[in-house]
Amino acid sequence: MKKISVDKNFWDLFPEAEIIVVTAKGINNQVDEKDEAYFADLLAKGKKEAHKFLTADSFSQNEVIQEWRQVFSQFKTKKGARSSIEALLKRVSQDRNFTPINPLVDIYNSVSLKYAVPCGGEDIQALVGDLHLGKAQGGESFKPLGADEDAPALPEEIIYYDEKGAVCRCFNWREAQRTMLQESTKEAILIIEAINSNQAVRAKMAAKELSQLIAEVFDVTPVTTTLTKTVQEQII
Repeated sequence: MKKISVDKNFWDLFPEAEIIVVTAKGINNQVDEKDEAYFADLLAKGKKEAHKFLTADSFSQNEVIQEWRQVFSQFKTKKGARSSIEALLKRVSQDRNFTPINPLVDIYNSVSLKYAVPCGGEDIQALVGDLHLGKAQGGESFKPLGADEDAPALPEEIIYYDEKGAVCRCFNWREAQRTMLQESTKEAILIIEAINSNQAVRAKMAAKELSQLIAEVFDVTPVTTTLTKTVQEQII
């Protein structure tokens, strides 16, 4: 059985972090046109809720943005890399709409927006061996979503990785093509990241809603686990 584990070098850098893991199996992630309005509405509601995290006159001065930029300053990153939640909130600040992609992605994006926490997902069956979160050695193979060429991880960069290479770079900043959630996905691992206690409160609420939505949409029972400095791995 596969598992997710967090390396000691991650906890050395972020001892208060909480990584919430939601796994769902036996799902049908096919896009159905008759459900498009439901997912479009879910994303629109998430966007509406996200405005409460954008109260500063300058986008960069909002608390969520400041916190995650500080996190990214503590390890090696590709120039311009930002937390996934910053990317979503930037679109909200520009009043851009969110178009449905596929059910799993739409669900986690809506929850990410509503609670202003980074959230991502991987196809469990596409992983090669176990999934890890920790510092890159450097050179881990990584083909980003939408790219044709390899973009290897940098030394000391915080990444999710398996036996084949990087799965996500800079926490959940950039997704690899080979493990991304697709319509063919039957087993998924969804991850919500919190770096301090305030974020963890929102992350827990987000995970609860994420699980509820998965149960309603897919008629399955998700399993939720929180990884901390004292609980560093979990079967997926």
